[in-house]
Amino acid sequence: MADRWVHTWTAMPQSLPSPVDCGAVHQTVRVTVGGDTLRVRFSNAYGLSGLRISAATVAVPRHAGSREIVPGSARELRFGGHSSVEVPPGAPMVSDPVVMPLAPRSDLAITLRLGGPVSTYHPGSRTTSWLDSTPVDHWFVISGVEVVSAAPGLVLLGDSLTDGRGSTTNGNDRWPDLLAVRAPGIALLNQAAGGNQLLGDANGPNMLSRFDRDMLGVSGAFGVFVFAGVNDIGTGTPPGAVIAAYRQLVTRSHAAGLRILGATLTPFGGHEYDAAESSRTTVNAAIRGGLFDDYVDFDAAVRAPGSPSRLAPPYDTGDHLHLNPPGYATLANTFPLHWLDHGSA
Repeated sequence: MADRWVHTWTAMPQSLPSPVDCGAVHQTVRVTVGGDTLRVRFSNAYGLSGLRISAATVAVPRHAGSREIVPGSARELRFGGHSSVEVPPGAPMVSDPVVMPLAPRSDLAITLRLGGPVSTYHPGSRTTSWLDSTPVDHWFVISGVEVVSAAPGLVLLGDSLTDGRGSTTNGNDRWPDLLAVRAPGIALLNQAAGGNQLLGDANGPNMLSRFDRDMLGVSGAFGVFVFAGVNDIGTGTPPGAVIAAYRQLVTRSHAAGLRILGATLTPFGGHEYDAAESSRTTVNAAIRGGLFDDYVDFDAAVRAPGSPSRLAPPYDTGDHLHLNPPGYATLANTFPLHWLDHGSA
């Protein structure tokens, strides 16, 4: 592929329960692929009024979640040549390009001075941000980092199991982070959110409604990977409706010229979703039956030997739904790397 703008990091914008006056906010992200020129995307998706960015910089942090940056590494972000900008309500805003070498799988610090209340964030950052001197484990306003690169990108659509609940704060050991170590030349773009559903508006807009924004709106992607549906069936959605939702995603992906890949739903025996086991079995049968362009059997990778409705104990956080870092490592190691060759073909 020729060099072009490609996302190297993403976070799904979500609505803050109540607007927050952030003032100065310092946050770090772990990118996937590198480049020599970058730009940052900001989102005021849930703002009811304009959001003022009075100043913005990028830098190399001491480490993930750190307030400290490497001396001399800071670069100012500008917007149409200006040091400040107002992001209209409901809109994204892309910074001007800035020359700054960014290594693959490295950390990037983004520091903002904001004027007025913030309504858009990503709660499940698993990374510490700083509101002045107060630590919070959320990302605010930022929704993407892009680099000039020839790398292909794969967008990951999912819920807390991809957003990383059960992973280590500031450890970057969600399964997509660990897959990035195995596939260093691929932009792996995590557009998951805890509690999110294919059809229901729980913890963010449903996946069918946000597909155009969060999947088709991502630069440089060759395909979409779907690991979602557990929150739908766990809260009573019939399996046929979940399967129909998958088919909609397939249709829309193919219409956009994207491959769409999927994963079977992992076990939750012993969790409050336990009563939906027959629905999980039905949905997984459809996935194994050729619903997507191809699939990976995450279910088989992490289920307990002799007890297929339950997670293997070494992978269970204790709530019988979410995986711990060894469990996420197993998903990353199960992911078929040959899929990613399609992006560079």
